[in-house]
Amino acid sequence: MRSAFWLLSLVSLFFLQGAKPDPVAPAPNSPRPIEPLDSVFIEEMTWLEVRDALRDGKDTVLVATGGIEQNGPYLAANKHNLILRGTCNAIARKLGDALVAPIVGFVPEGTIDPPDSHMKYPSTVSVTEETYRALLTDICNCYRVHGFKEIVLLGDSGGNQDGLQAVAEQLNEKWKGGKCVVRYIPEYYNYGDVKKWLEDQGIRQEDEGLHDDFAISAMMLTIDPKAVRMRQRVAVGKFKINGVNLAPVDTSIQWGHRIIDFRANATVAAIRK
Repeated sequence: MRSAFWLLSLVSLFFLQGAKPDPVAPAPNSPRPIEPLDSVFIEEMTWLEVRDALRDGKDTVLVATGGIEQNGPYLAANKHNLILRGTCNAIARKLGDALVAPIVGFVPEGTIDPPDSHMKYPSTVSVTEETYRALLTDICNCYRVHGFKEIVLLGDSGGNQDGLQAVAEQLNEKWKGGKCVVRYIPEYYNYGDVKKWLEDQGIRQEDEGLHDDFAISAMMLTIDPKAVRMRQRVAVGKFKINGVNLAPVDTSIQWGHRIIDFRANATVAAIRK
């Protein structure tokens, strides 16, 4: 009799607990209680802000890949990821209907063991091409499920491009006839065009072989001067790259904004095309 009583009590407790709202699973239609943050970066937004942005027509998401690698004696290892913070912000705001996924920082950087390419240098993190493509596939699947209609793949490093193109082709074939399309935009990776454009503006460089150049340093200065070791370089008279002086810093930052704008315009034109 006592066993039956305890069993009945446990069953009742189970159903009573089941009837209570789950604090970690709020209702999908919960009202947003505060004004949204002015950001296009999904990782900075609440789920309510992303939901409402989708409802307002922001159904394009930029999935950008950077890298963690050696970048010479002056630049932080997250060079590409940092640059993407600037370019993706500009691209998304110019498009008007786009948000930015968390930047994919782990990409193929060379064979891990034995190490080659960038993996010869401390700081680098590499993944296999298989891992890279699988990660991109899962990320795209998440955004498709959440209701994004257009997924734009961008890569700020040369070794990222083949995987981006392959994943776009595979997913478009798999999702053929569906509501979501994946677009790989090779026009984003336009450092050659940037170099020529800068030459037309009178900025000519002599390659020092440091995996760095004026465009990269100028863009990074607009986001975080510490990432180019501005203070330390000024102290020893090395605040220049490829024969181009980075001082005065305000001038280089202005160039950085112009270069970001140049790259964003090229990317937006390609996406709309």
